[in-house]
Amino acid sequence: MTAVEKRVKELVEEKIGDRPELFLIDIRMLPNNKLIIHVDGDQGIGIQDCAAISRHVGFHLEEENLIDNAYNLEVSSPGVGEPLKMTRQYHKNIGRSVSLKLTDGTKKEGVLKAVGDDQLLIDEERKEKGKKAVTVETSVPFAEITESKILISFK
Repeated sequence: MTAVEKRVKELVEEKIGDRPELFLIDIRMLPNNKLIIHVDGDQGIGIQDCAAISRHVGFHLEEENLIDNAYNLEVSSPGVGEPLKMTRQYHKNIGRSVSLKLTDGTKKEGVLKAVGDDQLLIDEERKEKGKKAVTVETSVPFAEITESKILISFK
């Protein structure tokens, strides 16, 4: 993490410190001088909160002259296709369908049922040739997950 990213983290945490339902997910300074801040909340995050964080961070970055050249500041919640990065994100998505990539290269998909300290529980549909699909409760340790995304259904 660069010095700018560390300072931005401090500024975001300072701004949301009195809002325990909000949490910082990620900060990235891209080579094209785009500073991206992803923040979320247990019940989601509104545009007003994103704007307030943006104003707070932008003001202090300018005041402290931390970035020498022009930059773009983007504060948002992670997009639909963004991988989950924090355990707290899993909790808010219980009941939704997830896609998991595992360390052994396999994939699992299912409905997220529960989240523990070191694993999650999904209801996975398995279909064997010539048989009806069955739902199996599967426990997946976080240590075996390389990427997880929420699946969006347009049914």
